[in-house]
Amino acid sequence: MNLRNIFVPIGVIGLVLVGYASAGWPGVAAVVGGLVMWALLHFTRLMNVMRKAAKRPIGYVGSAVMLNARLKSGVNLMHVMAMTQSLGERLSPADTDPEIYRWTDGTQSHVTCEFAKGRLQKWTLERPQAQEPTAAE
Repeated sequence: MNLRNIFVPIGVIGLVLVGYASAGWPGVAAVVGGLVMWALLHFTRLMNVMRKAAKRPIGYVGSAVMLNARLKSGVNLMHVMAMTQSLGERLSPADTDPEIYRWTDGTQSHVTCEFAKGRLQKWTLERPQAQEPTAAE
């Protein structure tokens, strides 16, 4: 069970109660205004990430090696999309957990990421094999 589903509503109710206890109804208005501002900031970030991702091909990243170096366990899919500025190519069936996405660069190197419950669990970098020089070269 995700404890965030319990603690966030309790925290919001607690903030509203503290606002009421300290300043009455103006305190509640200030707390609700702050919560609305927080929600609008997150919504704006989501829209900016999605707008940038819409302008690039699905599953494309500038450098798979750099993406591999910047990834950290526990980040969410939106954070990875903000780093790559594109939607990942979905490899897993819809509505399954874990979700698997792939980002490929121009050299056909690709990073395959596995998200369990919306958080990055593991990722692998695969690079194409180098061509062996022939006798003519």
